[in-house]
Amino acid sequence: MSEVRIGKHLLGPARPPFVIAEMSGNHNGDLDRALAIVDAIADAGAHAVKLQTYRPDTITVDVDCPAFRIGDGHSLWGGENLYKLYEKAHTPWEWHEPIFARARERGLEVFSSPFDPTAVELLESLDAPAYKIASSEIVDLPLIELCARTGKPLVISTGMANVAEIDAAVRTARSVGNDQLIVLGCTASYPASPTESNLRGLPLLAGLTGTLVGLSDHTPGLGAPVAAVALGAVAIEKHVTLARSDGGVDSEFSLEPAELAALVTETHRAWEALGEPVLGPRESEKEGLRLRRSLYVVEDVRAGDPVTAQNVRSIRPAGGLAPAEIVNVLGRTFRVDAAKGTALTWDLI
Repeated sequence: MSEVRIGKHLLGPARPPFVIAEMSGNHNGDLDRALAIVDAIADAGAHAVKLQTYRPDTITVDVDCPAFRIGDGHSLWGGENLYKLYEKAHTPWEWHEPIFARARERGLEVFSSPFDPTAVELLESLDAPAYKIASSEIVDLPLIELCARTGKPLVISTGMANVAEIDAAVRTARSVGNDQLIVLGCTASYPASPTESNLRGLPLLAGLTGTLVGLSDHTPGLGAPVAAVALGAVAIEKHVTLARSDGGVDSEFSLEPAELAALVTETHRAWEALGEPVLGPRESEKEGLRLRRSLYVVEDVRAGDPVTAQNVRSIRPAGGLAPAEIVNVLGRTFRVDAAKGTALTWDLI
């Protein structure tokens, strides 16, 4: 598929990168902060705001044993109980309607990652224009099928997934007639190291899936997303917060508003710079071509004078013989008078 439509936006290689700002738990449990994040995303020029739709009880159960805790070595959430972490990070379902409304007022597309069928039901009631399949849910084929059956586009993250799992997810969506797919390269580490991004895999991902591809990025800064555009990414997803210093579950690997604005600008520039697979002068270089070096008469000469290194030199502008012809003209004689500043042509010598 060459293009996918999310709301009023067409996504594809011929379109500027579609920038998705992930709020996640950066609202820090405050609806007013969530709405302020939406405003900041719109002001930064991003195209979409994305949520995560779950309750602690729909994503895990309230049990505290080693299997239900994040490993102690995790840099952000080491040792945390899953239920308590999701309780802190989730976006309450009653917030969804005001967040969707604010996003639409600000001209943003707004959609979410559902984590169970009740979340899909909520998002359908809000007329979400697309669904995001989170990396951990790529193996939940019934959830993927349910989202695909809505007929809405699916944005599928591939963090942790192997080739077979990615293929199964894409086949599941297509099996119910949904080919509106964008598959995102992703490293599901929080934060992620650029050395593990493997962006050269994006063309492989496109070849494997036959879909548009993008990047869900958890690395610091803008380098990885800008590079991804050069490798075919049509969509870029980054977590966003008002200020990393405010804390929050995802703040450490989230962009601040000014950085998000820079991301929008620089990925758009990267896309513009791709151009076409052609070599040769550009239209904007015409004046530069006119000013390239060529051979000129640099002293007044008379017919019969020899051509020397003193009276003919390679200078700017163009118009005379190519500079390389100097070896073929030295020692010849002028057949006519020529004033200083005359372009040297074969008819003069």
